[in-house]
Amino acid sequence: MHHLLLTLTQTAHPEAAIALQQELRSLVVVEDDFGAVQTVAGVDVGFEDDDRVACAAIAVLRFPDLTLQESVMIRRPTTFPYVPGLLAFREVPVVMEALAELKTKPDLLLCDGNGYIHPRRCGFACHLGIVSGLPSIGVAKTPYLGEHEPLAEHRGAWQPIRDSGEVIGAIVRTQSNIKPVYVSIGHRISLNSAIDFVLKCAPKYRLPETTRQADQLSKGHTKPVSAI
Repeated sequence: MHHLLLTLTQTAHPEAAIALQQELRSLVVVEDDFGAVQTVAGVDVGFEDDDRVACAAIAVLRFPDLTLQESVMIRRPTTFPYVPGLLAFREVPVVMEALAELKTKPDLLLCDGNGYIHPRRCGFACHLGIVSGLPSIGVAKTPYLGEHEPLAEHRGAWQPIRDSGEVIGAIVRTQSNIKPVYVSIGHRISLNSAIDFVLKCAPKYRLPETTRQADQLSKGHTKPVSAI
């Protein structure tokens, strides 16, 4: 199943991608479906050479002490055009290649981007979770969709994000008096658990340490680390 979904993702045209995305939405598990979490991985995708090359960086950290265990970065030619709402079709294939390079299979993915906060409730974190089979969370830096009540300034404050009356995610303050992040489920996790993991993975900074490590790797500030 997972191999078939990856193949469909790799070969979809923009016209077919929306239909596939709607089918994938029915596979999203919105409740907790995972065991003990001992490793968490940050997933970040960037683009180089005028958008012609996709770069996937994954940093695997031990949980809960957030010590870096392993990291990998893969560069591949971009095969899908930029279409708002269909970013997963550009990003998931190269991330799956990066996941295959890991010696440590992570227990949970924290993705730099949205999951359920999406017009069709199937953003990058959902898509990657379904194709990989791994529990996943979306952690975005900027708002994309939905409305919420005012957010308190202290660390741990959060408000649900709603779209057409449906709760699709949460705005979360990871550090007091600092800009919030936008958290949504990806796959095999509840929103409450997603918020809890994001806060535990962001003890010092606005962004989870998983995201920070993957981002530094993708920008060349750090080098890949092999598993011990």
